[in-house]
Amino acid sequence: MTQAALSPVRVAAPYTLMLLTGLYIAQGIPYGFFTQALPVLLRDAGLSLKAISLTSLLFVPWTLKFVWGPFVDRVGAPRRWLLPLQLGSAAGAALLTQVDLQQGFAALFAAFFLFNLFASVQDVVTDALAVRLLDERQRGLANGVQVGAYRIGMVLGGGLLLYVYARFGWRPMFLSMSMLLLLCSLPAFWLRVPAARAEPLRITGRALVAGWWTRLRQPGVLGFIGLIAAYKFGDTMAASLIGPFMRDWGLQKEAIALIKGTVGSSAGLAGAAIGGWAAWRFGRRPALLVFGLAQTASIALYALAGLKLGGVGMVWAACIAEHALGGMATVALFTLMMDASDPDHAGTDYSLYACAIVLTQGAAAFVGGAVGDASGYVTSFVVATLASGVGCLLLVARLDRGAGPAALRTHWRR
Repeated sequence: MTQAALSPVRVAAPYTLMLLTGLYIAQGIPYGFFTQALPVLLRDAGLSLKAISLTSLLFVPWTLKFVWGPFVDRVGAPRRWLLPLQLGSAAGAALLTQVDLQQGFAALFAAFFLFNLFASVQDVVTDALAVRLLDERQRGLANGVQVGAYRIGMVLGGGLLLYVYARFGWRPMFLSMSMLLLLCSLPAFWLRVPAARAEPLRITGRALVAGWWTRLRQPGVLGFIGLIAAYKFGDTMAASLIGPFMRDWGLQKEAIALIKGTVGSSAGLAGAAIGGWAAWRFGRRPALLVFGLAQTASIALYALAGLKLGGVGMVWAACIAEHALGGMATVALFTLMMDASDPDHAGTDYSLYACAIVLTQGAAAFVGGAVGDASGYVTSFVVATLASGVGCLLLVARLDRGAGPAALRTHWRR
């Protein structure tokens, strides 16, 4: 069957906003729990920083989600993907209420791994849908919605769920997660967008591999993947340490839930809104450069907090600054990634770039944990600050010289 020219697609703007907001909140809820709440719970149980860093293995499905890109691009309308995945994730959260935290972590980690597998495929579908629904002018603002909604999910998953656990226990926490995911799924029931490309239902493994391998070999793609990984390494290295750092600093779980999960992520939401407006108003290059360097400066505040300078106020300042400025930088980067994605291959292209970030998160978390165990938090935050600054300057300098996919050259200095 020949390719159907179905991209781009236009859907009513209010519904598009509601749909993407719900889907990205649904992605942020488990991510907020796994990256913010779970490390605190494991540190409270006595695990080392290096052992906690191994939870990054839970995100392996996210690093491999590009494998599903060609399948999502070729088979089935988005609604046929989203509803089973969303409802399956909600059911998975409900099943986790039956897991006993005191009986060991093996079964728990296996359940989390499957949960992330469902969420990673949902992410491919959602990102592909966003690329198809949004034009160039909308992407900066819409990526503010994307990152902002994701941050709201992180507030719920990392702050609210940790608070529920501290007050009511394990089972109410996962029951709350299940109900939140169901609520976020509602807009998908009314989705009526056709498949990006109409092809036979039977797609072979060889065709799938050929699909993403062909996209990976497009001129400039590999170099661009390396640049976005460098841009995010320092920030994600620092972010992986913040929960355990606050616990070891002497804060209680309820205080961490307030500072990191609620106030910090709310600052990230505000940062995402500002970042989306700036990417639309001033262009990609100024937003990436200014926000990337500002994000770098915010990481240095954690090193000062580790030296006990400024007391708990410095911890608050570091968390608010890192979330707000990190939200701005992330919006700018995601907008750039959408610019580099072909609408007819959006599930494959964007997931390749997103997988590079997830893989970077895993490597950065392990490096952060290893350096922290060996030399302490202060050294880790200093290394993260340097890595963040170098990565930001490297990405801007290389794109100035024409690196990356050809599509970026029409967007880079706008």
